[in-house]
Amino acid sequence: MRNEYDVLIVGGGMVGASLACALLPVAAQLELRVAVVEAEAMPKSGEPVFQPSYDARSTALAFGVRAAFERMGIWETLAEHLTAIEHIHVSDKGHFGSTRLDAEREHVPALGYVVENHWLGQVLLSRLRQDGAPWVDFISPAEVLDLDNRAEGCKVLLRKDECEHAISADLVVMADGGRSALREKIGIGYRQSSYEQHALVANVSLDRPHRNIAYERFTDTGPIALLPGEDLDGQARCGLVWTLPEGQVDEILALDERVFLERLQQRFGYRAGRLVRVGERYHYPLKLVLAEEQVRAGLVVLGNAAHALHPIAGQGFNLAFRGVTALADLIIQRSRESLPLGELQALQAFEEARRSDQFRTIQFSDRTMKLFTSEQPMLTLTRDIGLALLDVCPLAKTLLARAAMGLDQPAPHLR
Repeated sequence: MRNEYDVLIVGGGMVGASLACALLPVAAQLELRVAVVEAEAMPKSGEPVFQPSYDARSTALAFGVRAAFERMGIWETLAEHLTAIEHIHVSDKGHFGSTRLDAEREHVPALGYVVENHWLGQVLLSRLRQDGAPWVDFISPAEVLDLDNRAEGCKVLLRKDECEHAISADLVVMADGGRSALREKIGIGYRQSSYEQHALVANVSLDRPHRNIAYERFTDTGPIALLPGEDLDGQARCGLVWTLPEGQVDEILALDERVFLERLQQRFGYRAGRLVRVGERYHYPLKLVLAEEQVRAGLVVLGNAAHALHPIAGQGFNLAFRGVTALADLIIQRSRESLPLGELQALQAFEEARRSDQFRTIQFSDRTMKLFTSEQPMLTLTRDIGLALLDVCPLAKTLLARAAMGLDQPAPHLR
């Protein structure tokens, strides 16, 4: 651990570790000193080892993230345990509207990929452990106690091994999640509104192959998503995200496996096959959260610490990842030009661009959720006509597919 760094990242989860990996390929050339401060202990060094678990949580990666992971040097390893999304099927339960997206038609190998969170985390951290020295220090387990952010350099007080250490950094990046205690400590407020819904998350097995199809099934109580995952124990396994009204959560969680599967099957239908198994069930409240400040002089807030949105369309991590690559490009550019990394004007320009992307993504997920849970006859008819027209309009379908793949945004340089 040094006394001074160019970039200090608070949080070594998927967002924080991704930023460190994005900077690693140019760190030696630019003499860029990076620190990652993480509350959890660092895993042992060595090659990442995939340990299958039926109940592992997963994330949907848009196709557009692939190029960035390739430039980070981790895609080949990551791809060992990815499941390609080759088709997306969107439907409205009890109504005629539906549409389908197809990777082959869009001339891409996949519309996206499903990855287990612990595998993505292992690959990112192993890359930092194996290739980070001497440019990336992983400080863990450790806790940031206080932060004094300034354009000319930030002062960070952290605790490690029961001792307090004072560190300075040109730029501090907060990527410590939606429950960021540091965000509150330094007075960054946030706006939030509840959807009065919970997301029930679990893995389920089918009686037939999933054929790499991702389903988004809209119902009158909220959307149900099924994401194709790696087979386990000879059974097709899918990630389930079931949006439930707050008043139904406890009842659904209390159901035994047989009754739970019957209830889910009744709500979702049989288009994916018969549901034969469900794993451990988790749930969390759904809120729209947006930090009131995402930059200050010498400081950037990223990921769930900056924003949280409805899981419909699976855009949460992909939105955060676009912020990661945009910030990495800014850091690389300013380092090449020997400009201060924490200059407020430069960070405000970065924030303005990110706010635009966040606004579009959040508005899309928020309005889609509200549109497809409305029971007003005219809205119901409008959305189903829209889905039906989309299904027969190649240009509109391509535009939607490119947005879902993240290809409607500028590609990162990372060099």
